[in-house]
Amino acid sequence: MLSLSPSLQARLSTPLKIDKFEVNSRVLQSPLSGVTDLVFRRLVRRYAPESMMYTEMVNATGLHYVKQLPKIMEVDPNERPISIQLFDCRPDFLAEAAIKAVAEGADTIDINMGCPVNKITKNGGGSSLLRQPEVAEAIVREVVKAVDVPVTVKTRIGWSDKEITILDFAKRMEDAGAKMITVHGRTRAQGYNGNARWEWIRKVKEILSIPVIANGDIFSVEAAVRCLEETGADGVMCSRGTLGYPFLVGEVDYFLKTGKEKEPPTPIQRLECAKDHLQMLWEYKGEPGIRQARKHMTWYAKGFAGAGELRGQLSVIETLEQGFDILDRAIAHLACTDDGNANWQEDDREPSLALV
Repeated sequence: MLSLSPSLQARLSTPLKIDKFEVNSRVLQSPLSGVTDLVFRRLVRRYAPESMMYTEMVNATGLHYVKQLPKIMEVDPNERPISIQLFDCRPDFLAEAAIKAVAEGADTIDINMGCPVNKITKNGGGSSLLRQPEVAEAIVREVVKAVDVPVTVKTRIGWSDKEITILDFAKRMEDAGAKMITVHGRTRAQGYNGNARWEWIRKVKEILSIPVIANGDIFSVEAAVRCLEETGADGVMCSRGTLGYPFLVGEVDYFLKTGKEKEPPTPIQRLECAKDHLQMLWEYKGEPGIRQARKHMTWYAKGFAGAGELRGQLSVIETLEQGFDILDRAIAHLACTDDGNANWQEDDREPSLALV
């Protein structure tokens, strides 16, 4: 039976303090490019109303040259707590973008210093800042001066196995004024391959006084608890484990608060959630929302007989009606089989599609 050590239970039962800002949950939804839009955040918040959500990362340089804020920066006035994540390598542009983000409603500003994607790193953003700690420091200092909300950093343990620099880097971020750091336990070279090395997160926690959030390989409540026990981190951030499974943040949050495990949703319940997601994307984005929904729909279709065929059908939907018809037929079929009430198998959580 899954359980928390008494010391961990006592520590995690209190709010997460990010400087003067308090969050009544130790479980955070990671910013995910092309995923964590307003619609996705609303779904996650159904099950985790007190958890911190993050927007998709916003390019500060692009923001500098446009008059109208991009749609990915849109925040519902009622969705609190919320953080807007920014990326760039220019301290002045990031400070300017942070001011706009606060005006939009951000409770904190998060600086992305961990994205491994080439199109981000080749322009000096994301995890390339691990190789430019002086620039990273200047960014944090400028953003801290520009806004009156906490500034946080999300990063990785290093550029490669030969350049694991997280301990010096994390200390520099704290000294520059960051009020929380999230550490993904992989190097930039790993991408999303191999295992997250949580031992480095523990080492970061041991040398910092600001909150340290653990990220990487959180695909279940059990993994979240094990990560917290092994790292001593102040909280966990769920990333790929929520793709097609917006229930995960709420499941982990519920367990940390009560010591009890929630009954996982059945395949039918997951597909009903997929219908909601599809409907909401259509209402929010129109036809582009249907195209975006294809990847989400395939992530929902896992863990039951016929899921592979269903993914193939959902990956090419053109209209809301077509998507609903496919999902309704799948739900009706599951209702006639034992699979409709089966629990999600552990290895079905990880998405088969590469996340960029």
